[in-house]
Amino acid sequence: MKEREFNGAEPDTVPDDEQWRAIVSNDESCNGKFFYAVKTTGIFCRPSCKSKEPRRENVVLFDRTEQALAGGFRPCKRCKPTGETLPDAEWVTQMTSYIDRHYAEPITLQSLADQFHGSPYHLQRIFKKVQGATPVAYVQRTRAARAAELLSRTDRPIAQIGAEVGISSAPYFITLFKSVHGCTPAAYRRRFDRPHNEEEINHASARSDDLLG
Repeated sequence: MKEREFNGAEPDTVPDDEQWRAIVSNDESCNGKFFYAVKTTGIFCRPSCKSKEPRRENVVLFDRTEQALAGGFRPCKRCKPTGETLPDAEWVTQMTSYIDRHYAEPITLQSLADQFHGSPYHLQRIFKKVQGATPVAYVQRTRAARAAELLSRTDRPIAQIGAEVGISSAPYFITLFKSVHGCTPAAYRRRFDRPHNEEEINHASARSDDLLG
């Protein structure tokens, strides 16, 4: 049977079986026939890119790099589908945006390297140069910031808040939170333990007067 010809992908289409095999096998012969983008990372690649295999349901195809760029995707740092190198600051912005959305999920230096198509060493060096902190430190700061928000406006148990921001160990969560905010989660929450309505305020004021009297 004659092998089916690639006719070029229409913008924003999903891969068929042959195109998917080309992506999974990093088939260099398909370079220039289509480009694939991964919706969860916002990055697009050549079929030959040796980055981590994406989930098929997250992949969309384009027949030209201009279409991928117009769709809001950015070129892969590893395979350089546009033939140009992505600026470091833009690459790091992609990573911080991803972390800001997925901070509650397990995130490691290796998983970021897999997602953003670079070696762990190179990724960490560039990230720290641009952000002034390592990727892991940025993840932890993001989790601590979200935890502070939850502590200030909810009555959820501290251990539950830790788990919600991606830290299942309560002792480690307390230690991390204190290193970022300078106090324990419980002490931070007490800053917001104020009467919430006029009746409570009046009641608290009356009690204060009784004690003084």
